[in-house]
Amino acid sequence: MKKIAFAVKLAVCLVAVGLLPRAGRAAALELDFAPSATADSLILATDKMVAFILVETNNDRVVLRAAGDLAEDFARVTGQKPAVENDFSGGEKNCVILGTLGRGGIVDRLVAEKKLDVAGASGGWESYVLQVVKDPLPGVEQALVIAGSDRRGTIFGIYQLSEMLGVSPWYWWADVPVKKHNFIGVRGDRLVQGPPAVKYRGIFLNDEDWGLRPWAAKTFEPENGCIGPKTYAKIFELLLRLRANYLWPAMHPGTVEFNHFATNRETANEYGIVMGSSHCEQMLRNNISEWDEKVFGEYNFVTNPDGVLKYWEQRVRENGKFENLYTVGMRGIHDGAMPGGGTEREKAARLQTIIVGQREMIARLVNTNVAAVPQIFCPYKEVLPLYRLMTNLPDDITLVWPDDNYGYIRQFSNARERARGGGAGVYYHVSFYGTPRDYLWLCSTPPALIAEEMTKAFDYGADKVWMLNVGDLKPAELDIEFFLKLAWNPHSWNGTNTYDLVEKQLARDFGPANAPEITSILSEYYRLNFQRKPEHVCFPTNNLFSGDEARQRLAAWRKLVARVVAVETNLPLEAHDALFELVGYPVRAAAAMNEKYLAGSPAAADEIHRLTDIYNHQTAGGKWRGMMSDNPRGQLELERGSVTRSD
Repeated sequence: MKKIAFAVKLAVCLVAVGLLPRAGRAAALELDFAPSATADSLILATDKMVAFILVETNNDRVVLRAAGDLAEDFARVTGQKPAVENDFSGGEKNCVILGTLGRGGIVDRLVAEKKLDVAGASGGWESYVLQVVKDPLPGVEQALVIAGSDRRGTIFGIYQLSEMLGVSPWYWWADVPVKKHNFIGVRGDRLVQGPPAVKYRGIFLNDEDWGLRPWAAKTFEPENGCIGPKTYAKIFELLLRLRANYLWPAMHPGTVEFNHFATNRETANEYGIVMGSSHCEQMLRNNISEWDEKVFGEYNFVTNPDGVLKYWEQRVRENGKFENLYTVGMRGIHDGAMPGGGTEREKAARLQTIIVGQREMIARLVNTNVAAVPQIFCPYKEVLPLYRLMTNLPDDITLVWPDDNYGYIRQFSNARERARGGGAGVYYHVSFYGTPRDYLWLCSTPPALIAEEMTKAFDYGADKVWMLNVGDLKPAELDIEFFLKLAWNPHSWNGTNTYDLVEKQLARDFGPANAPEITSILSEYYRLNFQRKPEHVCFPTNNLFSGDEARQRLAAWRKLVARVVAVETNLPLEAHDALFELVGYPVRAAAAMNEKYLAGSPAAADEIHRLTDIYNHQTAGGKWRGMMSDNPRGQLELERGSVTRSD
């Protein structure tokens, strides 16, 4: 009965976050882990068998690769790895069939025979259907068919099944344990999803100096000594499991540029990930690492337009055959103003000239119909007033509005901008390096703020691109998933259900019994940190917390830590690493930072170092050695009263 209850609760969770359809269609498809199936149920696994996976070679190679992941996920759950076959050889009663609509073969035949209903998926962007089909092949009684409208639609359908099996998108990146089952059955007949509300949904790896880069260089990918192909492959897989499709790669000074390894762009293509580059790195370039003045001259479009265009064209020639989203315009070498000087109007006119040159090379090297190639223009920082002076930004370019670096979007599209063909998007931060205050250590942006700002942006037409600056990726796991699920279905948030949505995510990873308390802990964590982020407690501007208020704040943090300890005792041992990474470390470290500066406790400073040492050397057997810094950019060791900084 417990297993049945868990299956029902999981289905309810997935409905709530927009990954399963709501009631209204009879016999919605779901999995059953109790071996009490009716005679006509589709059995995918028992303690003696697991259904094979059939994926024909007429599918894109990204689908063939994802089929292998599905087989591994079945093995994680059942201990048995199913065969992945490209041709049907017979001899099996049940199977899983994977395919993309319009590619011919079994899936299209089942549609033609009216055995597979693709209404709601066919013709949509990244849409998919999962359906039980009877007699799909000679001798096969039933199959679970996963059919996508396009290659990523099929992949998302595959990972939909993986999540229903109990494999969290964070099984690797946050060590969420996979619950074992000896039986997997399918009840109901159909699940359909898509298209996503936002077309391009992704993350930006940024300011990676203190976490992702040292971890990759020293622990995960020492053979390359950097964030390289092995690390990116894991990031690509995570994005797909989160139903995302877009990446701005790491680019901070000292990081080896993404295109240093030709295999990186090949791997992105193998996973079906759309590559882009940040607001200050036009045309897929990493200026810090790649601009060579000896080769190209001065990085200045006023004095050296030919050299700058040559630099961009080289990258378009190399990467133009892949699926990219091109950032157009120009800024400085690294997150600075565009070189060349001049008045605001002269700079705005220069940007328009630059964009004309960039689009000419896209038309020449990628697609003569340049409007069919996705492009973005991000009016970040000093570019926003220049954009307001521009008179001729091509209609098909997507405007990507930035937030203020602290979670509040600076501008929304007006009526004229909402009518543009290219539409709009948002560049949003849950990690930030810069003035007036960094926050590079713990992720503390409240999901309610994310939901309020992003749904507002969506309602004002920002439905083409959602990009999230996640810093080192860890420890931003919870905000990342919340953001990306909103991108799929912004109106799953109704203004009051923020923590209902968070709880569904936690129920999947820690079980329905533990999710309410963990959700409550996180709600308090975000509330306290919204008053003052842990990175900012050491800047007591205007003596923000003092006297009784400081004592009350410290008491609240101590109570929260005690609740985390209590939850840990109720979890099985295999879930302790995930709890520590997602909840325990952020809560305990933030509490210790408040103790350090509000109570003047030397022991609290030692506690922060102790917790960080556990994260880096004990969690998951040392898997994350080098990932966590408790003093990024040296900003957390400032003494109280030492508020002067240089940026």
